[in-house]
Amino acid sequence: MNSLPHRPSAERRDALRDALPSIVQLLQGRRAAEIEPGDIEAYVALDWLEWAGGTLKLTVTGDNVLRQSAARRGD
Repeated sequence: MNSLPHRPSAERRDALRDALPSIVQLLQGRRAAEIEPGDIEAYVALDWLEWAGGTLKLTVTGDNVLRQSAARRGD
């Protein structure tokens, strides 16, 4: 039986948010295997990434988080 992953703490969520741009680069380069399994679980729990047909993808929520982070940094 699958249980839902636990949502990361606020501190962990901030670290995941900071790392999200590099995670997206890994996904775009088809290098998802380089993402730590615990990080994948955390991103999925936050609904920032999802598994779709065996492929890890950025969700709409994840895209919004990425855009908001970029706006804060001034990218």
